[in-house]
Amino acid sequence: MTTLSYAVHVTPGIPTAIPDLPPDLDRRWWSPISATLVSGERDAVLVDAFLTVEQATELAAWVAASGKDLTTIYITHGHGDHWFGLATLLDRFPTARAVATPRTVAHAEGQGAPEFVESFWRTRFPGQVPDRLVLPEPLDGDVIELEGEELRIVDLGHTDTDDTTALHVPSLGLVVAGDAAYDDVHLYLAESPAVGRKAWLAALDVLEDLRPTAVVAGHKRAGLPDDPAVIDRTRRYILDFEELLAAGPTTEELYRGLLERHPGRVNPGAAWGSARSATG
Repeated sequence: MTTLSYAVHVTPGIPTAIPDLPPDLDRRWWSPISATLVSGERDAVLVDAFLTVEQATELAAWVAASGKDLTTIYITHGHGDHWFGLATLLDRFPTARAVATPRTVAHAEGQGAPEFVESFWRTRFPGQVPDRLVLPEPLDGDVIELEGEELRIVDLGHTDTDDTTALHVPSLGLVVAGDAAYDDVHLYLAESPAVGRKAWLAALDVLEDLRPTAVVAGHKRAGLPDDPAVIDRTRRYILDFEELLAAGPTTEELYRGLLERHPGRVNPGAAWGSARSATG
């Protein structure tokens, strides 16, 4: 069997044109995003593909610099910031196959619908979203093979959106968690009402039961180690959100509470969006 390895590329947060601002910010930002390259001796599998043309171009150059033959791009969930860059990557690596679970593909279809791209993504990132979007293909089964080793898809259901997954690499003790885990970045909870937060907590239990030795968060501060403790830190954030929300706060009170309990996390604007959604 081949000995696998992995590497992580984190694209920095970028400013958005979102006009809804908390009192202490003059601009909203999009969180940094991670992509993971799992490599064998010759071939490699890339997990997630970023959002903008610039981000995807830099990612393609990073993958090319590895010297590996990119066979597969796996998309963990349907949010556009994790797959809109596929066209750029497939242009660079035309023999690679982009895949996702059927449910993720269905979710991605909604994100990539022209009217949603125009109303949501292009208003936030004018001039940066690719003109051509390529959907991943539905994957038959729950295993991707890389030089004789299995990369196993883990269905997580709802985390920060519906129909999300992680990729488990048992031989490395690695879990590429997609947006089930956030590493020193404020969580995006705007799509997670009470039932969604409960499901997210259950998904974190699923990841923890795999007993990983490394966990790559879908949104993470660059340079941090892929510590499995990120699972519990993500859980703690959700539980803090629940506790703060139970007191009946205003949007600003909930936002301030999250910043007080989780000081220094990247992108407080995400906390504002979560608080706004939860408090109406």
